[in-house]
Amino acid sequence: MEGAQKSSREEPSTLEMTSVAQLPENTNCLSCSEDGRYLSLGHSLGLSVWCASTFIRVAEWLQDTMEITSIQMTGMSETTYLLGTVDDMGVARVFALHSDDIHLLNVINPMEDVNQRSVCLSFELYKGGHYGAASFSCNGGVWLEIYLFPSAAWLNELEMALAQKQDPNSSEDLDVRWSGVTVMTKIKPPTVAAVSALDGAVEVGQTADFSTHCLALDVIMSHSSQQDNSSSDTDAGKTKETTESPRRCTQHFLLPCGQCPGDSKADFKSGLPVAVAVWWSGSRNLLQYLLQNAPRNKPADVNPRPDVLWPNAKEIVCSAVSRCTRYVALGLDDALLCVWDRRSGAPLCVVLVSTAHSAFFRVQFMDCWAVSADASQVFAEEKIHLLVECKGGALHTVTTGRGTQSCTMQLSERPADSRDLPTVYTAVPFLQRLSLVVQRNGKMSLQDVINKTTVCFLTPATESLITTPCNPIYALNNKQQTLFIRGDQDARSSAFSEETSQSQLLTFCFGESDVLKQYILSHPDKQTKMCYVTLEETCNLYLQQRMLSAEERNKVILQTWEQLQETAAMVQERQRSCSQVRSCHR
Repeated sequence: MEGAQKSSREEPSTLEMTSVAQLPENTNCLSCSEDGRYLSLGHSLGLSVWCASTFIRVAEWLQDTMEITSIQMTGMSETTYLLGTVDDMGVARVFALHSDDIHLLNVINPMEDVNQRSVCLSFELYKGGHYGAASFSCNGGVWLEIYLFPSAAWLNELEMALAQKQDPNSSEDLDVRWSGVTVMTKIKPPTVAAVSALDGAVEVGQTADFSTHCLALDVIMSHSSQQDNSSSDTDAGKTKETTESPRRCTQHFLLPCGQCPGDSKADFKSGLPVAVAVWWSGSRNLLQYLLQNAPRNKPADVNPRPDVLWPNAKEIVCSAVSRCTRYVALGLDDALLCVWDRRSGAPLCVVLVSTAHSAFFRVQFMDCWAVSADASQVFAEEKIHLLVECKGGALHTVTTGRGTQSCTMQLSERPADSRDLPTVYTAVPFLQRLSLVVQRNGKMSLQDVINKTTVCFLTPATESLITTPCNPIYALNNKQQTLFIRGDQDARSSAFSEETSQSQLLTFCFGESDVLKQYILSHPDKQTKMCYVTLEETCNLYLQQRMLSAEERNKVILQTWEQLQETAAMVQERQRSCSQVRSCHR
């Protein structure tokens, strides 16, 4: 039996994907709706929405000289979906799919003045279409905007548009004025002047507030680092044109956890986020801002003060949040991983992952980890699993939790050949402990993150290749448990011609493979939801856990005390031996 298992590990199965439809020209991005019904595509001339099961085009929105480079899709109601796009000129837009029609609801950053136009760097729609976040750049400056979408008003207006369209007496052109988007807040990177103005302090040492002190210290250290880099560039013969390089922003919407400012039971029951976590490139601080509407007749605050600040010892390079958003994982410089627990307000763990080839590239939570046999233990619900990807290609898993010792395991080493570097390494929500891997050389596989084995390889349809494996265009349909990915015809095949070289939509249904049936989760959408508790309930739960773990902690204390006594005895014995040697020499 062991020999058979070993043989199967050495020779994983090869499963072929299926070509189901031709894609529009220059399809740059794909996205699936949460309910699995629709597949949205961004391409040259606009965007399209297809039925995810029949691959029939449901609706499209076309415009000359436009090329969509990023697209998202989320459900607003059972029949209405919100789409967020960014085009190749950096313009962000919000669309709605309603009754097989696509409507342009809002242009986030219209291009009114080419010299003063703001370029959208990233655009995110929160699930349900209530909130959005976009980061912009303009003339060297960067900032983040948080939006409140008028979901209820848009739904009513879409129904009005449908009624107007069905009215035989109405004109062909719909005359519907869509409600505007509210800018809740504008967040810019902290500066020394802005931070000092918060409490009137000029020097870092004079700041009385701890968060202000951390912000000021972070700004000064970041500015000094940029000056050092500029000096080295000047010494190398390069011309210094700007004093500061543009900073990028990363944000995460946060659900209520019961202990943060602004949390309430009403917010918890609504299932909507109450805050946003933000960090800027080159910064050591994770900042949290409450989602609050700006007062009437007053513009959104450009430099709001963060409500919560999470300081770190090293610079932040990547981040992720758990599905319940209670935990925030930060990949720090020098291979440090810090996981913050928002409920306790303290780090859950700080782990040194590795020392060689370990500059972090990405970190993600593994929600589909295998359930252990000791799931009934007191701290089982606290245990979390993370996947850390390094820039050199090495992969690590980290298992940690409150009351448990963190465990780090290396999944794969740095590839010797750069073509074997993974460009995509993502957990598949409906496959237990399996991750989808796409390599730079175009190879695709499913890997078991616990046993560190390749379960199977995925190959494109006959005479097809994965498009741009360095940045593949794909989407996972969690409801239908299907992978969608763009493929192009292999130019080396005999059937290749410019007339028939249109891109193909390749699919793979995980549930139809006998090899993968043992890994499929019966309820992939079921997740551990964080219950709302008050501070008193949290303290009682903490004391209860301390009482139940008292025996185990006493054992650890006793073992530590015995080790200290043994060490002290060894030190005394060594000192006695050294004294005798010195006496003999005398």
